[in-house]
Order: sequence, then structure tokens, then C-alpha cells
Amino acid sequence: MLKTNFYIKADKAKLNGECPIYAKVNYNRKTITLSTGRYINPDRWKFTDNLRKPVKIQNEKVIKEYLEIFRIKIEKIYYDIQKKGLDLTIEEFKAIILGKSPVNKIPHIVELIDIHNEHFSKLVAINERSKASLQKYERIKELIIQFNKKYYNCADLPISKINGSYVFNFENFLKFESIHNGVIGIKNNTIVKYFNNLKTILNYGIKMDIVDKNPFNKYDGKISVSDATFLTVEELQRIEQKTFTIERLDKVKDIFLFSCYTGYAPVDACKLTSENVITDADKTSWIITTRQKTGTRSNVPVLPPVLRIIEKYKSKENTLIPSISNQKMNAYLKEIADLVGITKNLTWYVARHTFATTVTLGNGVRLENVSSMLGHTVIKQTQHYAKVLDVNVMKDMKKLKDMF
Repeated sequence: MLKTNFYIKADKAKLNGECPIYAKVNYNRKTITLSTGRYINPDRWKFTDNLRKPVKIQNEKVIKEYLEIFRIKIEKIYYDIQKKGLDLTIEEFKAIILGKSPVNKIPHIVELIDIHNEHFSKLVAINERSKASLQKYERIKELIIQFNKKYYNCADLPISKINGSYVFNFENFLKFESIHNGVIGIKNNTIVKYFNNLKTILNYGIKMDIVDKNPFNKYDGKISVSDATFLTVEELQRIEQKTFTIERLDKVKDIFLFSCYTGYAPVDACKLTSENVITDADKTSWIITTRQKTGTRSNVPVLPPVLRIIEKYKSKENTLIPSISNQKMNAYLKEIADLVGITKNLTWYVARHTFATTVTLGNGVRLENVSSMLGHTVIKQTQHYAKVLDVNVMKDMKKLKDMF
């Protein structure tokens, strides 16, 4: 709803007695006042019924025509906004009238995702972020466009139109309606990660002064924590002690054990070179790197099994370990699991979980140190591993048992 009325401010009269003419604009049940830049004698304003009656004085004719053009301009802006389906705040509407923010410059969600992703791609180009993370941001863009087209009949939408209803309906769309590779619906944990991506994008928009608030903060979904798959000491020894005559399995064994004793994720492990290895004043060797996913430092001491693997491939590879795709690695690990009698679903990431639980926490390494070596940004990420490791509970309870 739009309504524009003109009035004069007697308290701001000039020395000649003329008063400024203001416009009072009612937009969506809220009001703004705007100066028209025109002045008139208050007696003439009253006599002409706010210039609504026919006027004969030339100056008043000019003012009357100007005010009509002013009113039409506001109405044109209003109908343009309605046509585009924009849901603007009163401040945004005022900014457009004053020419400070054109209608097509109102921030839109897909537009902001593109701005963020362009910046993120530059970080990927200099190896500060991973391609996998960029793919997730591009995927959330696809999902937002699909949702907007289905429920709003347009690909993009003003961020000001994203409210609690939008967030709730988008979650339902992801959970029950989205289709990818023939599969309908997305699991809870993936949905939570997508919303975290959106929060990151909007926070970037706030930092760049594109938007003022983050509407996706309304989402409060939580990751459903399940027990991470990791190898026990006995299972780890089975792989270590097994000799493989097939070269590809022998390489996969070494790569897997390297990750078990360093905790590096696949994307980071395969990029490590001799330049990442340093020796401190105590002659202890360390692998120093920055996690590609989070950009955090991850420094891990070189344990004897890791040193043996590094020495084995020193003259054979440009990197500390052979390079292999994640897909092939997981396929060959299934063969290894069958050959050594491990029934768990053995994947490359099991190595990282094994480092966190069996290798470090299980041997009394403090949680905060494990978190640092894993490159976690918050210790809460690491606490998950501590929860699934009962051996520490048993050690502490044994001490208590001995006391009694």
C-alpha cells in the first residue's frame, strides 16, 4: 500500500515567511518524510487547499506541477518494486526514492553467493582453500535457485525477503524434495552443513557491507553425531604387519598408515613435500602445513612409522607419499580389509579418525593438542572423538578403583 501527502513545516519558515513543503509517504504501514525542496507562503498554501485547487499565480503553478511529478516518481518506484516482487524495508524504499540505491542494486541471495564464490575461487587458486569446499558453495547456489524457482517463480530473490518462513521451507525442500543423481532428499548432517555454508556467505556479505544482517542465523539445526569409525590397536597392527606383493596395495597400505600416524586428511596428505618437514632444536622432526579446508595451521611430529614411509618414497616421489585419487584409495582399502580380516568399512578418512582416537587420545595425548594437530578450528570438533573412546574412561576408573 502506498499513499503520498504533502504538508508544510511552519517551524522551518524562511525570513520571508515561506515554509518548506514536505512529502509524507506511507509505505507498507510505515511512514517516511521527504523534503521536496520547494517553499510556499503558508497563507497561499491554506487558501489553495494545499495546492489542490486551481491556481493562477505562475510560481504556484510550477510548484503544483513539480509536486505532481514528485508523487508520480514515488508511485513509479513503488510499482517497479511490486513488479520485481521485492519486499523492501522502509529505509531501502527511501534510499531508492533519494537515488542512493537503484532498484537493481538491492542485494539478492544468488548474486551474493556469486560474489562470495568468486572471492573463494581466488583463495583456491593460491591453495588457501580446497576445490572441494568451492564445489559445496556452488552446490548450495544450485539448490537455492531450484528452491526459488519452485516457490517464488524466479531464480533470484532479494535478501530482505528471506525470513523465518523462507528458511523453514528451504530446509523442508532440501529434506524431502531436492533431487540429485536420482536420489530424493538430503540427510540431516548435509543439510546442516549447507546452512552453515549459507551463514558463511551472508557473514561475508556483512563484512563487505553488502547486507546488514544474516537471515540464516534463524536456522538452528544440529549435526547428528554418530560414532566415528576407527581402527583398534590390534586392527592397526594387522595392517602394519601384513606384507603385500601387489604394488598398488603396498602403496595404499603406506598411504593409509601415513594418515593414521599424522591425522592428515586426503586433500592435505597428498600435497606434502620435503619442504613441509622441519627439524627443531631438539632434533625432533615435524610436518608443518596449513589445512586447505579451514586455512588453519596443523603441525604434527614425525613418528617412527611415518619416518619409515617418508624414507621409502624419498627418491621415488616428489611428495612425501604417492599420489592417488580418493576413489581408488577407498576401493583398494576394501581389498586390504578383506585380506587382513577387518569387517569395518575401511576408507581413507578412517585413518584420520584412528589418529584422533587410537594413536593420540588412546595414548593420553591431551585433547587440545589433538585438536591442534587435526587443524580443528574449535575444540568441540575434537571432543566427538573423545566421547567414543572408552579406554580413557577405563584408565581413569582404574585409578579410582585402586583408591578404594
